[in-house]
Amino acid sequence: MTKYEKEIFSIINTSQEHLAAEQIFRKLREIHPNAVLATVYNNLNRLLDAELIRRISMEGMPDRYDRTEKHDHLVCRVCGKLADTKFRDLTASLREQMGDGFLYYDLKVYYVCPECRKKQQETADRNLTDAKTYS
Repeated sequence: MTKYEKEIFSIINTSQEHLAAEQIFRKLREIHPNAVLATVYNNLNRLLDAELIRRISMEGMPDRYDRTEKHDHLVCRVCGKLADTKFRDLTASLREQMGDGFLYYDLKVYYVCPECRKKQQETADRNLTDAKTYS
């Protein structure tokens, strides 16, 4: 691994967030001020090809990168927040259904996060109060 590859791998594996390439680039520049964004993308691709990290793609959002440790994701459809979670492992069931062709799975569950639900409820309550006031 090159020094950039090692550093990018470390940034991804120690982060509590799911970072986009630009965020990884900013963190890398703190350590290696001469690094360029193309270096980040090239090294991300090498790490992906080696299956040392994984890419999380979501419609309308930049790809994010994550460690390979088995876990699943919750995705808020309102704010786009991405959170780690662990559901019951489906590997045995999927392998039984698909046979030898099964490799792995990557589960994303879309929901509305507690913060967005709270904001939606506050807005609904405010609208109800306003409607009663003007009636």
